[in-house]
Amino acid sequence: MIKDDLWEYTLQVQDNGKKYLDILAHKFHFSRNLLQKLKQGEHAWANGKFTYLSSRGHTGDILTLQLQMEEPPNIPGELLPLDILFEDDFLLIINKPPGQVVHPNSRYPKGTLGNAVVGYWNSKGTPHPFRPVHRIDRNTSGIVVIAKNRFAHQQLAYQLEHKLIQKEYIGIVHGQVQESQGIINQPIGLAPGSFVQRIVSPDGLPALTRYQVLARYPQATLMKFVLDTGRTHQIRAHCQFLGHPLIGDDLYGGERRILQRQALHSFLYGFYHPATEAWVSFRAPWPRDLIDLVLRLNPKHIIF
Repeated sequence: MIKDDLWEYTLQVQDNGKKYLDILAHKFHFSRNLLQKLKQGEHAWANGKFTYLSSRGHTGDILTLQLQMEEPPNIPGELLPLDILFEDDFLLIINKPPGQVVHPNSRYPKGTLGNAVVGYWNSKGTPHPFRPVHRIDRNTSGIVVIAKNRFAHQQLAYQLEHKLIQKEYIGIVHGQVQESQGIINQPIGLAPGSFVQRIVSPDGLPALTRYQVLARYPQATLMKFVLDTGRTHQIRAHCQFLGHPLIGDDLYGGERRILQRQALHSFLYGFYHPATEAWVSFRAPWPRDLIDLVLRLNPKHIIF
């Protein structure tokens, strides 16, 4: 249970005699990194008194942890527009526009989503490091989930690793996909001689994409993609493998005549909230350019 920024748990019969850190690691999936941070300061109490996590507990003990640790921002902040879908003490969920990089790098040191988020927090007087739970490509729009503390980040990282998170995308591909639904279960690796492009390769990492046709147009198909894995450029590479690259995705065989970026939008993200453990899901409204593309393909078929 979490109240304010304190995590609290009453030890059960099966916990008797176990070390607190073992309970946290095995029952609540606390990472080694987070446990190490908790051990570095006075962040843990048993029955109201400071305790070492290496101590052994007893049935009925109330273990309390301080989860919000003072940490300075890790990148410069900038006051940039943000489309905030949700925010609480643990998470910030953003609808990212196309064309914006998630995290600063040598090519894009400024103007990124990370700079905007840190600038927003700084303006509120509540600075946090920028901790995206996942990333999407610069020219993919939609949901990005950002953790506001180490606990939230590692809890969602655990869910990602164990495939407990629901990730759905909308995309528009060239040509008419004949199958109404299907699964692309093909490994993905780096294309020879490239540090960016991915291809389906037997030497690649396992990758599984489920798809469903939502609408067919004379020369294009509107599709929903559900990711079971999260490989770099997974949907883009799998669409190329399917023979129907995303419109605008010239890196993977698409054309940019009617759209200047890949027609891909991260529209739904569902997970167990790290504080309440309740299932939550969020949807990101379609961006204007994809709405205009669908209207151009078929003005009478409005699905967004």
